[in-house]
Parts: sequence; C-alpha cells; structure tokens
Amino acid sequence: MEAPKEMSKRAAEKAKKKLEKAKKKEEYALRPKQQPDDTAGTTTASSQASGSVFAEGWLKRVYEEKPVPVRTRFPPEPNGFLHIGHAKAIAVNFGFAKHHNGICFLRYDDTNPAKEEEIYFTAIQDMVRWLGFEPYQITYSSDHFDRLYELAEELIRRDKGYVCHCSRDEINLQRGGKDNKGPRFACGHRDRPIDESLEEFRAMRDGKYKPGEAHLRMKQSLTDLNEGNPQMWDLAAYRIVEKNHHHRTGDRWRIYPTYDFTHCLCDSFEEISHSLCTTEFFLSRKSYDWLLEVLDFKVPNSEEKGPMQREYGRLNVAGTILSKRRIQMLVDGTTVEVKGPDGSTTTKTIPPTVRGWDDPRLYTLVAIRRRGVPAEALLNFVRELGVTDALTNIQITRFEATVRKYLERSVPRLMLVLDPIPVVIEDLPEDYDEELAVPFDPKKPDGESRLVPLTRTVYIDRSDFREEDSPEFFRLAPGKAVGLLNVPFSIKATSFTKGDDGRVNEIRAVKVESNEKPKAFIHWVSSKGNNVIARRYNTLFNSEEPNALDWKEGGWADDLNPDSEVVHREAVVEPGIDLLMKGHAKHPNLASDDLVRFQAVRTGYFCIDPESEEGVPVLNQIVTLKEDSGKAK
Repeated sequence: MEAPKEMSKRAAEKAKKKLEKAKKKEEYALRPKQQPDDTAGTTTASSQASGSVFAEGWLKRVYEEKPVPVRTRFPPEPNGFLHIGHAKAIAVNFGFAKHHNGICFLRYDDTNPAKEEEIYFTAIQDMVRWLGFEPYQITYSSDHFDRLYELAEELIRRDKGYVCHCSRDEINLQRGGKDNKGPRFACGHRDRPIDESLEEFRAMRDGKYKPGEAHLRMKQSLTDLNEGNPQMWDLAAYRIVEKNHHHRTGDRWRIYPTYDFTHCLCDSFEEISHSLCTTEFFLSRKSYDWLLEVLDFKVPNSEEKGPMQREYGRLNVAGTILSKRRIQMLVDGTTVEVKGPDGSTTTKTIPPTVRGWDDPRLYTLVAIRRRGVPAEALLNFVRELGVTDALTNIQITRFEATVRKYLERSVPRLMLVLDPIPVVIEDLPEDYDEELAVPFDPKKPDGESRLVPLTRTVYIDRSDFREEDSPEFFRLAPGKAVGLLNVPFSIKATSFTKGDDGRVNEIRAVKVESNEKPKAFIHWVSSKGNNVIARRYNTLFNSEEPNALDWKEGGWADDLNPDSEVVHREAVVEPGIDLLMKGHAKHPNLASDDLVRFQAVRTGYFCIDPESEEGVPVLNQIVTLKEDSGKAK
C-alpha cells in the first residue's frame, strides 16, 4: 500500500498539471481572434460542417494537443481528378479550421511537372468550391522553389545532405534489399566533402546530369541499424526531371524537390499549425519533424514551434476503383501482354469502359457530382463516419443510404415512366384534357404544387402490366382494376395488342367508378409528357473487391458488369419537369450547384445531366428509392 505522504505528493503534482493546462486554455481564450479577409477560411456549406465531428473524438484531441489559432491546408497533387476519399480530406482540413475560427489554404503540390496538367488544377479548385468551401488563399509549392533551393544548399552546408549517384537498385541494397531484411550500409557518396556536394548539386541544377544520374539525399539515419523507420533511410530531397517544363516556372528548373523535402517546409512557410494527413504518412512524421528541426523551423521534441503533423484514417469505399492508374485504363482503354500456359505472350486490347473521368459509374468527385449527388449529402456521409486514426472501409450501399436520406427531404416528386406502354382509356373523349393539381411533396399537401395533365391516352411502365393475371400481382392485367396515382378513378384493362416483336404495344382500358379503394396504385404520364433518355446505374464490377482482380494482364475486364449502365431511350416524364428546369418551382434545392434533381415516384432519384443527346434531355439515376441488394448481380 502506498504511504499517505507519497499519495499526497502525487495528488499535488496531478493538481499542478491540471492547473497549468487550464491556465494555458484560458490564455488562449483571451487572445484576439484572427480576422481573415472577406470570407477567408469559411464555408458556404450548412452550419453542420462545424458539427460534433470537430468537437469530440480524434479531432478534439488533436486540437487539445496544440490549442493555438488554427491554420490548415489541403495539399493535393495536380496530377489527376480527386475521388471520394479526397472529400474526407477536404472536409477535415477546411472543417477543422472553420470550427476553430481559423483558416485553410488550398496548396497545390506541383513538384512533378511530368504528370501535372492545367485541367487538374481547375478541377480540384472546382471540387473544393462545389463542396462549399472557400480557401483562405490558393498557393503552390512552386511559389517557394527559390527558397527551397536555398534551403537545400543550407542542408548540405550543415552536413545533412549529399549528392548521390547511385542507381535505384543500388539504393535498394543500401536499405536492406527489396524486403529490407538484408544488412543496411552507407552510400559511398555519403561522406563526400561538403564543398564537393555543393558543387555537384549546382551541376545538377545546371544540367550536367540526366534523370537518374544524380540526386540530393538527406543524411538521416541510414547507418543507424536500430532505426527501423524507412522514412529515415536517407530519403531523396531533389531529383532531375526529364519533362521539366513547369506550368508556372517554365523551363527555369531542371531539378525539383521531392514531397518529403517540400511538404513540411511549405507547411512551415505558411505557418500551418496542424498538418492533418492520412495514416499512410504516419512513418513520415519522423522525417517531417527531422527536416524542420535540422533547418531550425521546429524545436526538437516540442510542438511549441512549427507545424504539428497528425494522421487520421483514410476513407476507402469498397466495390469500386479509386486508383488513378486503374481509372485511366477504364477511361482510355489499354493494351496488355497476356502469358499463355506455354509461356508465350499475346497482346490483348481492352477498349474504353466509361465515357470519361466524370462518368457517373465512377467515384471521382466530378463523376459523383455529375451523377447528381448533392455536395451536402457527401459531407453528411463524411460526418456520419466520423474521424479516427483507423481506416474507414465502407460499402457503397452505406454511401447511397446517406444520399437517399438527404434527397428524400430535399427534392420534389415527379412521375417518370422508363419503359412506356400506351393505355387508351376508351370511355374518355378523344380530346379529353384535365389538369390535376398535385403537390411536389405528398407529405405537404398544402405546399407548392404543379398541374399534371390527364389525357385519354396515358403511359404506364411495362413492368406494371401482365398479359396473364396471377393472385400475387396487384397491378394492371386483363380484367383487373388498378388505381392511377392522383387520379379520381381507377382503370380496368379490357384488351391489348402486340407488335411484330411480340411485345405489348398498346393496352385498352375503361374507367372503374367504385367506392372501393384499389389494391394498388401505379404511376403514369399523359400523352403530353416529355421524352427523355434515362440512365440507371449499377456497380461497374461484378466482384465486391475489384482491386483484387488481375490488373496486370487485364483479367479485370472479364469482371465488368454488362448492366452497369442501363439506358431507357423512350422514357417519358410529366411536363412538370419544365418548371424545375426553368427554376419556376420553389422546391428546397439545398445543393451548391444548379443541377435539377427530383424523385421519380416509385422509380428512383434522378438529376438532369448537363448535356443532352440530340436535344433530348438525359436523366442520371442518383440512387434507387431503397437499397437493392441484388443490383450488383
């Protein structure tokens, strides 16, 4: 048992630490809040963006580690289109800053001109703003190329950097081989004189060497056999790039800094307080701090000076492909070499699978937006998952459930018939034309409504008619009555005709006047309806784990779902869609874009695609009305 005196001493120390922590928080609370210019660091998304995800759990603990004015950044590489995983990174960095009245930069990590294109810079900025966030400032790593170069020379002067001429295989051996289990040993250039490394580094800059012939390495802990972190095994700081024309600096530079050299220093230049990244950068925290400490941007073993890196679990959605390289294969098609059982190889050409990076079957952000998912629904999805340091591996159905829940309370209802069959109500006059007032939201009968025309000929969906009746079928069949949504009478099929293809091409029916409520109501569109092309979407692959497929020899192509996109070219929608397209209907569109969305009654949620086909509007199915467990099949 502990002595009373020792207990008293421990309690006093505990109380002292608690008091110091409270005093620190109080001092911060009394500091004047930063007032960024205009809307800097703010978001136009709903106030939910500053919800409990930032006030509890992992993000709360991160802030408590360093309770200072918050400055964050979202630092994408402009070498491809962002995907759904980046939505979490955007929401975390911008949302964390907003919650703490701070600021967030959008910083392009443009240090590899060989892979960067202007289209990616524009698309990234568009996606950040589509999600409802406005950067405090848009910056580029290339803003600091001169300063980074000067610091690289300073690194050499401090004997913490050296120019290496080893090949990739030789460096691999120095690090213990491919499996890193072999002996580690120093590069032969590691101990070259400082002046010699400076001279060689300037020779790299001036074009003496070709790519791969020389690079600047950081002198970390490669020779310390107790150092198990590969991020400390003399990482590269600068390399020569073959395609060296840069979108901002032109042909000035032949050498470019690596991510490991650039990222932490740019964080320091921009006075980032909390450098938030995903857990694959956990080992990089040590090299991040090492470089800042070596160049005096950070106090060793302290968070008081310099940025603090912390890592959260990335968002991964199962059942889809997020790899840029693999999506490129889907977009452009590819040619692969296939090995036969006898060791021979044949060439296999796989044509493009999707129409582009914004094809609604993909999970890039441009594709998600084009499919019609509202930005706020995507942010809700991120908030519901929360932020921890564990990998978040989510099924597509969970994402769709969040989108469905959001749309259910935010879009109007219309009637859309995908596969129409005309029904002639024989006991109505030829010129019959009645306008029915129908609310956009059936749960709000007194809310805004539209006029739905009822004519002698109406269209119903082919799935709502059977040539032969059966007890379990409650929709239209010969001799059976069924209700039409919002119509004051039922109809009964009396006959039908077929075309040369053997399919029913017309149904004849009569009104049924009865006080008895029909067993079922079906949706319909009058002969005044608008022709549209409707696209419905299913999973792109039959496999639940497409990443595990054979991507090297093209085996993934055999797993493509032939029904990933089902197109209905003869679909018809009620004329009320014109009101939505012209913006005349005051429906509660809470989205941060101008896409027209609606619930197609009994069918699914749709949006109008930005492009039409030969003047005919195109509809994209956002999600089904309810989860369809068999749709992948």
